[in-house]
Amino acid sequence: MFDVCALGELLIDFTPSGVNDQGVALFARNPGGAPANVLAMMNKLGSKTAFIGKTGDDEFGRFLEQTLVGTGIDTGGLVLDPAYRTTLAFVHLSEGGDRSFSFYRREGADLMLRWEEVNKSIISDSKMFHFGSVSLSGKPCRDTVHGAVHYAKSRGKIISYDPNYRPLLWPNETEAKTEIGKLLDGADILKVSEEEMILLTGETELEKGASLLTEKGPAIVLVSLGVKGVYYRCTAGSGHLPAYDVKTIDTTGAGDAFLGAVLFRLRDKSCGELKTISQEELADIVDFANAVGSLTTTKKGAIPALPTADEIEICRKSIRRI
Repeated sequence: MFDVCALGELLIDFTPSGVNDQGVALFARNPGGAPANVLAMMNKLGSKTAFIGKTGDDEFGRFLEQTLVGTGIDTGGLVLDPAYRTTLAFVHLSEGGDRSFSFYRREGADLMLRWEEVNKSIISDSKMFHFGSVSLSGKPCRDTVHGAVHYAKSRGKIISYDPNYRPLLWPNETEAKTEIGKLLDGADILKVSEEEMILLTGETELEKGASLLTEKGPAIVLVSLGVKGVYYRCTAGSGHLPAYDVKTIDTTGAGDAFLGAVLFRLRDKSCGELKTISQEELADIVDFANAVGSLTTTKKGAIPALPTADEIEICRKSIRRI
């Protein structure tokens, strides 16, 4: 039995890595893709996870496969397809470490995953099913996600959803809002950024926006606020917890690491227990995950930057909250 399986993009993040002798920018090849990052964090904390998705049967795809294997993520659901190329993303960092992306994804392999290629036994053998909205940005993968969510829900799995909105991957904001919103009612755990909350609800106030999202179905809503921490909401109550005061170098993967830590702490809950979780317990889980997300920003890359359990404990005990 897997704690979590995730379906979605697995790609190469080319991240800034200084300049050469001629002053030309260098980029480092790093494994990326939000669902894989979430699983990698869970595995680092001791979970058993599995990935479902597609890469090209090329050098990049085989590198990504070996990366999953190296982190302990089960690859029984990974398809390497020679007909398509592995998706690439170039990461651009601001002076403060915030990132933006340039995607090379026209007919990228991750978007070409078909429902008949999905190893459905992995979903059946998992406690939770996780997905994001990057895989909803085009077909056939959009239909595959809908099929997988329905399949997982019909088998009583907890559904985790990260509407990871990337404007460059969508024709327009209206289509993104519509397609992302279609699956909100299927989620039990929902993690959004503040910008995504505004996109999906039209509300700028955290309390109102999170409340509107919970009305759509999720038992737990988490709104990530970057350096300002996280706003959380469950049936028992809501609140805000600050991030930890660390030296940020690269924010790539921080939100994924945060969510992976949340799912790790919730991995043994039932759907009913998520609905009745106390505010105190959820607050402790969010604070734990805040430490994870904060620490992830202190190194470059996503999976290579994930903290250990000891580093998380030290952070919570000795580093002040912002």
